[in-house]
Amino acid sequence: MGVAGLSLTGINNALAMPMSSKEWASAKSEKLKIAYIGIGNRGEQNISEFAKTGLVDVVALCDVDMGAPHTQKVMNMYPGAARFKDFRELFEKYSTHFDAVCASVPDHIHFPIAMMAMKYGKHIYVEKPMCRTFHEGELMIEMAKKHPEIVTQVGNQGHSEANYFQFKSWLDAGIIKDVTAVTAHMNNGRRWHSYDVNMPHMPGGEPIPETMDWDKWLGARPWQGYSAQYDLGNWRSWYKFGMGALGDWGAHILDTVHEFLKLGLPYEITMKRASGHNDYFYPMSSTILFRFAARKKMPPCDVTWYDGIDNLPPLPENYGKSVATANVPASSQNTAESSLSPGKIIYAKDLTFKGGSHGSTLSILPSEKAMEIQKKLPEVPKSPSNHYVNFIHACQGTEKTRSPFEINGVLSEVFCLGVIAQRLNAQLFFDTRLKQFTNNDFANALLVGEPPRRGWEEFYKID
Repeated sequence: MGVAGLSLTGINNALAMPMSSKEWASAKSEKLKIAYIGIGNRGEQNISEFAKTGLVDVVALCDVDMGAPHTQKVMNMYPGAARFKDFRELFEKYSTHFDAVCASVPDHIHFPIAMMAMKYGKHIYVEKPMCRTFHEGELMIEMAKKHPEIVTQVGNQGHSEANYFQFKSWLDAGIIKDVTAVTAHMNNGRRWHSYDVNMPHMPGGEPIPETMDWDKWLGARPWQGYSAQYDLGNWRSWYKFGMGALGDWGAHILDTVHEFLKLGLPYEITMKRASGHNDYFYPMSSTILFRFAARKKMPPCDVTWYDGIDNLPPLPENYGKSVATANVPASSQNTAESSLSPGKIIYAKDLTFKGGSHGSTLSILPSEKAMEIQKKLPEVPKSPSNHYVNFIHACQGTEKTRSPFEINGVLSEVFCLGVIAQRLNAQLFFDTRLKQFTNNDFANALLVGEPPRRGWEEFYKID
């Protein structure tokens, strides 16, 4: 799908080209033909958000558990859409019928779906975190750069909301400057907090649900017997399949900090706390220190991540009350909430800022300097489009996505480095130029991870 008069390869240049009002209207009126991969739970939420735009035609549905109770609602919503259990068949047999895909699937399958979408010239919206290993992130970024005509977007929706525009405008106006430390915290209960940290091996061997194709669910990952402890969002708990609290919530808390402070990759990642550390699932609580070098006129910056109910970060004396973040998608976790809502504290030379997650805006903690600066705060522009509309308009050639692979990919790679530190419970030093650890060979092996299962090797090649 492209702008009137533009070929697919010309889409990426649309913003640079002057468009008449007639061309602009034509571009926005043409509906995007979309296929959904993963249609239950978070997939259903994303599908609902795309439906609200009125800008998409749903032509295909794909889910490894098609027909299960959690997929029935979307199946009933689009009875005329083609149905697939294998995303590879969706592309191979039906790619001429759609322009874009939205993938709302477990973390371990983001990579092959995104790579296949780009190989077939399809725009791709994929849930966060973008990748599960550092190597996957590198390949996805490289593939996206090689095919600039393809629109990519990662699903950290707050990157199209108020915090994105506020952070940028405050930075441009010099309100946010000389940031030396950031505290990021997500202290609510997680699925794995009820697991046994002394388990001798990963669970498996349970009967596979009749509706599920477990082999396809595993994708490129080494074979693992089925367990309900992997299904329906539980995959997030395990190093083998998910990215834990850091990958899940870091994308909603640290996205603007990482992009606008141009943090790039850290030179040190150190586990300060790993309560309940084990070989299979994420710690009960973690404190991870990421150290970033100076960038141009910006000073070195330490980012410290806290998760776990019993692992609240230190707060400034003038912090005030914790305010819950609005517009956070519903979760099926049903676990304990902390007294401190997910968010961040940004320490600059003269000011300290606090903020929540997703699109919530920053506030300046009370101080003499803060009182002076209140009168100089710039007007923050309103977002012209939410994350879903932004993706659609980018596919139509009238906007650029705010969280493309080239931007979000590096943030996802930071999380991959953090997960390696969590898994090894270690202090790691990283050469950001060579993209290798300098003090741990096993950590270097984890940058790539286990080789893909037979038949999945092709996804790791750049076309």
